[in-house]
Amino acid sequence: MLKAEKTPADGARARAPRFARRATLRRSLRLLGSFRFEQTDPAVFYGGLAEDSAAMLGDFYTDLTGADLAGATILDVGGGPGYFADEFVKTGARYIPVEPDPSEMHAAGLSVAGAVRGSGMALPFRDDAVDICFSSNVAEHVAKPWLMADEMVRVTRPGGLIVLSYTVWHGPFGGHETGPWHYLGGEYAARRYRRKHGKEPKNRFGTSLFAVRASDGLRWAASTSADVQTIFPRYHPRWAWWLVRIPMVRELLVSNLVVVATKK
Repeated sequence: MLKAEKTPADGARARAPRFARRATLRRSLRLLGSFRFEQTDPAVFYGGLAEDSAAMLGDFYTDLTGADLAGATILDVGGGPGYFADEFVKTGARYIPVEPDPSEMHAAGLSVAGAVRGSGMALPFRDDAVDICFSSNVAEHVAKPWLMADEMVRVTRPGGLIVLSYTVWHGPFGGHETGPWHYLGGEYAARRYRRKHGKEPKNRFGTSLFAVRASDGLRWAASTSADVQTIFPRYHPRWAWWLVRIPMVRELLVSNLVVVATKK
């Protein structure tokens, strides 16, 4: 059995009581309801996700250190145009987004002080530089996501927090705007989207979208030098976190996997 499979739910109860209490059905429905705005009004979608992300990281960090996020340095790997910035700044944290694509950095017309252009697979930061390293819905857009995960561990200080959240390929949102046709193959889904819309999808399979599975995250969690605290499905209520334990079922129903770890 993989190390990380031993405690995805039990560990959450023991080590993340604040967030576990927050993970209600009402929260799940609110987040899932915002998904329909991802393409048409991304500020609505990412605004809600940002608020939830700040609360989630705050809960885990408080459980880890006994302190809130005020004064903590948060590195957001794949921070895009900065939709999350305001929510993290409200907490009193120092928020640093990293994004490799300059067009994506300016896509929403936002300006985030301290934003850094750089690759998640080679983060331009020294070892042990930040208190928290966070990545939300980015690993599936990276050719080598587990190299990125290793980089997240590297730049986090000993005792710091690593939170990696990504979309599972065989879940309902795995194909992003090309779904649900991704179930017939990513290349097929991309070609179908092009025929229907007359343009390439933003998330092009094999270029900016990759098939990352729940089992891949569990495998990385079992091999990383970091201390894995819990693994859970991000958009599910607490009572459904057991889905992570079941092979095949987790690939179809988990949708988004979160790995929470601390740097030794």
